[in-house]
Amino acid sequence: MKLKAFVVGLGLVCSFSSFAATELRYGVEAEYPPFESRNASGELEGFDIELGNAICAAAALKCNWVETSFDALIPGLVAKKFDAINSAMNITDQRRQSIDFTQPIYRIPSQLVGKTGSAVDATPEGLKGKTIGVLQGSIQETYAKEHWEKQGVTVVSYKDQNMAWGDLLNGRIDASLVMSAAGQAGFLSKPQGKGFGFIGKPVSDDTILGSGIGYGLRKGDEATKKQLDAAIDKVRADGTIDKLAKKYFPGIDVSVK
Repeated sequence: MKLKAFVVGLGLVCSFSSFAATELRYGVEAEYPPFESRNASGELEGFDIELGNAICAAAALKCNWVETSFDALIPGLVAKKFDAINSAMNITDQRRQSIDFTQPIYRIPSQLVGKTGSAVDATPEGLKGKTIGVLQGSIQETYAKEHWEKQGVTVVSYKDQNMAWGDLLNGRIDASLVMSAAGQAGFLSKPQGKGFGFIGKPVSDDTILGSGIGYGLRKGDEATKKQLDAAIDKVRADGTIDKLAKKYFPGIDVSVK
């Protein structure tokens, strides 16, 4: 009787292990169109969602999505609430201290969005006395605090980007630093974006802004990294990344230099 129970139990363990090996749980913050958001039907959509599904298909994995705030993505990954971060997260040295990454998949410049014709420029001098909104936990927050806040610019962090857009419309902040594609699709292309536009050129600092966007992985998870890197190579080679970039980021070069 005990032997039979052991065999049954062992079978259950093997079955579970086999299932887990074919599943990938993505961690995502679904408030950042056109990368990831929910449509009117409540379904996840966006560049990262479609690309994530394509990468799962290339790796013969079943995709599942776990939602959380952006600043909770790394703690959630470390706590094993999901297996990979797929939420437009740039690969930076600071983040590498806590987690590993796949190879870079694509890259998007960061720019200020503010009122057209306003006396604001993307420099410490041009932002003196101004208030800038950023997404909490983002590289844009790190950049703004390092390059602008230390020069007397007020930097306000938001749990999701939609809150920053609301305060920009209400005049509580003067501009918001975002990835250009998110600024265009998430605000400027919408009716409420009328009278607003990009301010100055994209900001630059490779140390803070990183080498491109990839999937965050737990430290030492070489098996998942190998599997996803191979799938990324496949979707890059078959043109999937370029096709989705043209759909969601028209006119923006997303290639990793």
